[in-house]
Amino acid sequence: MTDDSNIWRGIVVVDVDLVWGALDRRKSFEQTSGLAAPRLSKNLNRRRHRGANVREIAAMDMEVDCQTESLRDMFEKNLLDFSMGKAKAAKLVRDLVNSSLAEEGRDGDAKVSLVMEAIQWAEQQNLAFLRQSLQARLIRLYNDLQRFTSALELSTSLVKELKKVDDKDLLVEVQLEESKSYYSLTNVAKAHSSLTSARTVANGIYMPPRMQAALDMQSGVLHAAGERDFKTAFSYFFEAFEGYDSVEEKPDALRALKYMLLCKVMLDIPEEVQSLLSQKLALKYNGPELEAMTAIASAAKKRSLAEFNEAFEKYETELKGDLVVKKHFSSLSETMVEKELTRLIEPYSIVDIDHVTSLIELPRDRVEKKLAQMILDQKICGTLHQDEGALIVYDVAPADATYETAVKTIHAMGQVVDGLYDYAKKLR
Repeated sequence: MTDDSNIWRGIVVVDVDLVWGALDRRKSFEQTSGLAAPRLSKNLNRRRHRGANVREIAAMDMEVDCQTESLRDMFEKNLLDFSMGKAKAAKLVRDLVNSSLAEEGRDGDAKVSLVMEAIQWAEQQNLAFLRQSLQARLIRLYNDLQRFTSALELSTSLVKELKKVDDKDLLVEVQLEESKSYYSLTNVAKAHSSLTSARTVANGIYMPPRMQAALDMQSGVLHAAGERDFKTAFSYFFEAFEGYDSVEEKPDALRALKYMLLCKVMLDIPEEVQSLLSQKLALKYNGPELEAMTAIASAAKKRSLAEFNEAFEKYETELKGDLVVKKHFSSLSETMVEKELTRLIEPYSIVDIDHVTSLIELPRDRVEKKLAQMILDQKICGTLHQDEGALIVYDVAPADATYETAVKTIHAMGQVVDGLYDYAKKLR
């Protein structure tokens, strides 16, 4: 790796037997590698003398000077010195890579190089399963770094390979990441296809709650994006929220809750946002993400475009920085313009367009086009007089219930007469 004298610290989960072996070979480990030996807690040593032989968590604080040797060299020199089996070595490498990727402040290219070196080491050791799992982790890393094309290139070949070996758990994970990549590249149709394949495979095996929640989350995202079916999307987000909450994945649970609030706003029922946040499960979640959605809901409820724009400026990171919310920003903006125009013209029968333009602080051309569109969509009943620069609004007459009932009765009688006629023809 090329990091400038960075120190790589990894927290890994290992078997207690492996810990005891590491203790016994501490001296040889230091002499062989020149690395700081794992600092193991005294409690584990006491448990060894008590005969503990169950799986436990031990912290290994490995310090590696990345200027002097690469990660792959460290694997070759040190991991096999533990005299462990291939399965344990693979698990140790995987956990070491994951813990290093979880560190904050590490450059994206450095993370990619780290995983690539681990993949090369796995190939040299003929650890096919480890290589595949690391490639799946690399796909997820590409998505996190917004390198969606690279993620798709790798996932295409890996999916074919996983289907041959029938590794369904890893296949679901890769197809889910593939769906996310397609969605981010605005190819909703292929995103749906990848997600459908993942859910089909998942239906035949046991899915951990976290992975099931991830599938539900992506289903909600795609329903909101493609079909704009926010009611169904809300149901999926709710399932994802409960799933993440059950396994204490708070960041993901918070994101699911945020999307639930977004659905309420898009369904034009922003008044339900506060009641949703007051539910038992949601009470323990807070933060700027929820504050941002609450501000958007408040603006929608008041039909205030100014408050809406102010909320997006104040919470730009939480709203425009979120890919899902960002994709609905233009739709939200147009909806808020319609709400603002409706609020402004409601009390009047004749409205001066220039006056409306000054109040809403938008270009006159855009206001005229939006009013014309609202008239065509029957959202307002009126006529635009461009010569006079005015909008004439008509009162909408309430539908006559008696007339509708009479029409339905006549239609029903016609069906009865037709039925009697057909019956009479059969009697002849």
